[in-house]
Amino acid sequence: MISRYNNNKSIFKQIDLTVLILYVLLIIVGAISIYAASYDFDNASMFKYSEFSGKQFIWIGLSFILGTAILLIDDWFYETYAYLIYGVIILFLILTIFIAPDIKGSHSWIVLGPVSFQPAEFAKFATALALGKLFNSYNFRLNSKAINYVKALTIMLLPVILIILQNETGSALTFMALFFVLFREGMSGIILLAGLDAVIIFVVALKYSSTVILGMPGGEFIVLILILVNTLFMVGLYCKSFLAARNILFIYAGCTAIFVILYLLGITDNGRYLLIGTLIPTTGYLVYELFKRDAKKFIVTILFTLGSVGFLYCTNVAMDSLGAHQQMRIKVALGIEQDLRGAGYNVNQSKIAIGSGGFAGKGFLNGTQTKLNYVPEHHTDFIFCTIGEEEGFIGTSLVIIAFIVLILRIIKIAERQRTAFARVYAYCVASYLIFHFGVNIGMVIGLCPVIGIPLPFFSYGGSSLWGFTILLFILLRLDASRTEHNY
Repeated sequence: MISRYNNNKSIFKQIDLTVLILYVLLIIVGAISIYAASYDFDNASMFKYSEFSGKQFIWIGLSFILGTAILLIDDWFYETYAYLIYGVIILFLILTIFIAPDIKGSHSWIVLGPVSFQPAEFAKFATALALGKLFNSYNFRLNSKAINYVKALTIMLLPVILIILQNETGSALTFMALFFVLFREGMSGIILLAGLDAVIIFVVALKYSSTVILGMPGGEFIVLILILVNTLFMVGLYCKSFLAARNILFIYAGCTAIFVILYLLGITDNGRYLLIGTLIPTTGYLVYELFKRDAKKFIVTILFTLGSVGFLYCTNVAMDSLGAHQQMRIKVALGIEQDLRGAGYNVNQSKIAIGSGGFAGKGFLNGTQTKLNYVPEHHTDFIFCTIGEEEGFIGTSLVIIAFIVLILRIIKIAERQRTAFARVYAYCVASYLIFHFGVNIGMVIGLCPVIGIPLPFFSYGGSSLWGFTILLFILLRLDASRTEHNY
């Protein structure tokens, strides 16, 4: 298991310094930000163990030891034992459901005396290893057999189900980022488009549900219009049938003309008749086209259209299936509700803190919103608002730039790998970082619902730091050995 290099120093010569330097920079700045967020005027030492920053520095020191150990292990170890590592983490996730104490409604932390850890954070690298091993299997191609999709989705979704059973929805959603990996490895873009379509339908239908347009809910009206437009573009661009697209335009024009006449005659003023009435002949025409040409893409278009309509009328069911606090967080993020003393309090105070920082910030340790505890969880999930208040636009921009450079570098590393295992693993790392980085900052500034996603390397906590450390250092080890063998 220990590296077979004659001189272990050669391993470190092959390490990607850009990623390593960014990692060290981010975790050090993160610990200093934790110190600033939880600064106590009576206990001013940054390294005092009783302070959050002191504990974080201990986790950082242990992370350096952990990272070094990972680099000294042969690269073959990670692929050889990928499924075993994945299985062990899955067992921990199952065990957590039954033995974890209730912490703020979640059963996701295993407590061992003074130490506690969250297995969900370690499930990220285990799932990435298992996916990499699957894609590196002999003659494995995602699109060659339907069973290959089943295998990949099983690896991805099993930890999601177990983490949801722990009532930790935010951590479970992180694994949805792995669909980008499947897309890179050959998954049809239609699946990603369907996911984007579902998000747009859900948001628009809820956002404008109280608005009335032509006698029907505004959200329903807008979504049906979008579905009609999307169907037209899919026929023209995806099915590559401009003649059929032209004929559908004629159907739209004819149905609109009929509705206008009925509206002027006072027979109906309900826009639902127009939109549903347009979808019916449109779908009928697409079915007719099936008998004239290649059926596959037209079938996909029909299913996409009907599925979009079906999902539209299931949005209320989907919303009702969420907990009351989750519904309120979504409504606050969409601007439907304010609730400044409840679900919207954190985000509102966070935006006040970030806005008060201005261009250059108030200065290190000079924040008031965070020091006076107006922003809850300002050293964990809302650590970004501390940076915004004390370092201003300049500080937050530098943090965002550092993350973007790190993610782009990882993508570059992924593309230079010589095995599917290393490439898929690298893209998993990039996908996790994109999701955490985007969603955390989005929820701090009110663009996303608050779902408890930490900011990598910045938010306080050993589990998160160790989880991302393992992710990155396994990647560095795989990349360092890419030229060791001829593949």
